[in-house]
Amino acid sequence: MLRNYFSHSMKVTRRAALTLALGTTLALPFSTDNAEAAPKNALVLGMAVEPAGLDPSIAAPVAIGQVTWQNVFEGLVTIDNKGKVKPQLAESWEISPDGKTYTFKLRQGVTFHDGEAFDSSVAKFSLDRARGDASVNPQKRFFASINSIETPDAATLVLKLKQPAGSLIYWLGWPASVMVAPKSADNNKTTPVGTGPFKFASWAKGDKVELEKNPAYWDKAVSVKLEKATFRFVTDPQAQAAALKSGDIDAFPEFGAPELMSSFDGDERLGTFVGNTELKVVAGMNSTRKPFDDKRVRQALMMAVDRSTVIEGAWSGFGTAIGSHYTPNDRGYIDTTGVHPYDVDKARALLAEAGYPDGFSFTIKAPQMAYAQRTSQILQAMLAEIGVTMNIETTEFPAKWVADVLKGADYDMTIVAHAEPMDIDIYSRDPYYFNYKNPAFNELVKNVELTSDASEQEKLYGEAQKILAEDVPALYLFVMPKLGVWDKKIKGLWENEPIPSNVLTDVHWEE
Repeated sequence: MLRNYFSHSMKVTRRAALTLALGTTLALPFSTDNAEAAPKNALVLGMAVEPAGLDPSIAAPVAIGQVTWQNVFEGLVTIDNKGKVKPQLAESWEISPDGKTYTFKLRQGVTFHDGEAFDSSVAKFSLDRARGDASVNPQKRFFASINSIETPDAATLVLKLKQPAGSLIYWLGWPASVMVAPKSADNNKTTPVGTGPFKFASWAKGDKVELEKNPAYWDKAVSVKLEKATFRFVTDPQAQAAALKSGDIDAFPEFGAPELMSSFDGDERLGTFVGNTELKVVAGMNSTRKPFDDKRVRQALMMAVDRSTVIEGAWSGFGTAIGSHYTPNDRGYIDTTGVHPYDVDKARALLAEAGYPDGFSFTIKAPQMAYAQRTSQILQAMLAEIGVTMNIETTEFPAKWVADVLKGADYDMTIVAHAEPMDIDIYSRDPYYFNYKNPAFNELVKNVELTSDASEQEKLYGEAQKILAEDVPALYLFVMPKLGVWDKKIKGLWENEPIPSNVLTDVHWEE
């Protein structure tokens, strides 16, 4: 799952925007003229992008998991709102001293929404489907270390690894690792069937997905308050704000317009919430193309960028500067923004040393999302200060961007927000769109997986960050915040986002 932030497309859906503007009916579950009469066991939650499917184990867009992860589908383990791994369908596990055998004790009495039982054979099916030759799982690499899977009994699952995989337990908590059943797996893209606290009810394409409470949910310790949850898709930020203020939408956990956040100031009903995410906005460079094959050029461009100005102009001051492909949320984080600090004179000198005293011209392929367009325009002005001409080519995201950049590597520079937590390893993948190759970096990433010692892993992650900050395969800009707007009486929504999601298990209306 390349989680370049598929779910942050800001392309305006004219139908949705026009419908809101004209005040026509949006088939809401209750009348907006009497919002106070809304049932307090239902929630209408807004999203900027509609997922193309609903099975996170076969496709990459973040929006898929934001509807179904932890709501419909669950994993052997899960990741909580603090980013910690917790038991889920596996109630416990043991790892052998050599790190190559994982033995899971599975919960008994768990059934899927259609009544099919969950046991070790189903868990084996799910993982074999994810790692097999025919797998289209976006994170197939997560499971590459697994050599074989054994099921000594219905409640025991044993993973035999080829080599230690220090992050395996964490990866098993991701949306791409959810458990699916043999009978329903092929249809999960349109009619998902999981073990979670909510069941799929309906999908009106272009409008909404509806979930309903699963009365037979296995975890009796959890008190699910919502009877119904509706995910409504509204891409235009102005329309998002209008829907919130009218009461058509109760919550927008990822509000798309930072410049409109102040418009909710003083609102008696709605509150604004600023949390953290893993969304790393980076301007990747094609290291096999001149002049980006010269590290000095990449370093010069980095020194021409004033990150604080970028954050202010691109995202209304909301955001945290980064100097590598890592966020302050991640374990082992170190601040590398000072490796190549903003210094226009040094940037010019370094360009001259690299053979470009008069600068050069290139094109950035920038997706249509607001943050990408705004950031590109700011970078364009900053790079002009050192004699570099950057032409902006708007590239439709995801289809055109995936074809040109991700798969074709046909670009000079691009800009995108990577949403995967701790995905620093992408710079060791071959091929990958940066075309960056550094054997020392690759060795560090490899060694992270060869140890399960957390402190050793953090040390290695620190060294990896230093290498990327020095080599600059991408211009490291900022981490986008999670900007949420929702009714103040709604409790339990995640304010922070250690993993892209809309977990509804604990969400309820305050009396």
